Amino acid sequence: RTQLTGVVGAVLIVLMLVLVPGLFRDLPQPALAAVVITASLSLADLPGSVRLWRQSRTEFLLCCAAFAGVALLGVLPGIAIAVALSVLNVFRRAWWPYRTVLGRVPDLEGYHDVRSYPQARQLPGLVIYRFDAPLFFANARAFRDEIRRLAATDPRPAWIVIAAEPMTDVDTTAADVLEDLDEALNAAGVHLVFAEMKDPVRRKIERFELTRTIDPDHFFPTVGAAVAAFRRLTGAEWTDGDR
Repeated sequence: RTQLTGVVGAVLIVLMLVLVPGLFRDLPQPALAAVVITASLSLADLPGSVRLWRQSRTEFLLCCAAFAGVALLGVLPGIAIAVALSVLNVFRRAWWPYRTVLGRVPDLEGYHDVRSYPQARQLPGLVIYRFDAPLFFANARAFRDEIRRLAATDPRPAWIVIAAEPMTDVDTTAADVLEDLDEALNAAGVHLVFAEMKDPVRRKIERFELTRTIDPDHFFPTVGAAVAAFRRLTGAEWTDGDR
């Protein structure tokens, strides 16, 4: 039940190899195979694999790929395959992150996913959008396309507020995409607004000189502050959600 078990087993194996090296010389190969198979089965975590199948099919497939790699190619190549697939899975999640529109739910503080709360209320002329990943070269165009889609809805929103707390980074490619996107939105009468952006990311935005197109006054510490500013500017009132 403790790590001492392994120590005792290792000591006994060493003593057997030193003191009675010929004891297992004539042991039949089927008996040795049974020992190896039994030891291998003890390493398998079947309940854990079943749990992965129930909770995350992607991680279950990674588990199967790691097992197949070790069984067919060897331990080191199998582990390398498992690590590479895991890294690709992380990249996939960043490439196609979860994104959603937020709304205000009666009797519930904050702003919440309209998919989880279809009754969420919206402000006419305002869209609150959350993109749950750092903004970088792989997903910047997906972000741009989604914002363009939101800006093209009828009636056209005046502000698109980005709930930017999940955005932990912005790279140069994403900065270029943001600049072009903001210029196109401004030409259409739509303003791109950021709320809850982390200070290091905000400093990057300023270093990339994006405030040439993005109004410096369109950065707010919270989503609530952005919503309050929009309401003061337009006099908009909350409406019942229709999503």
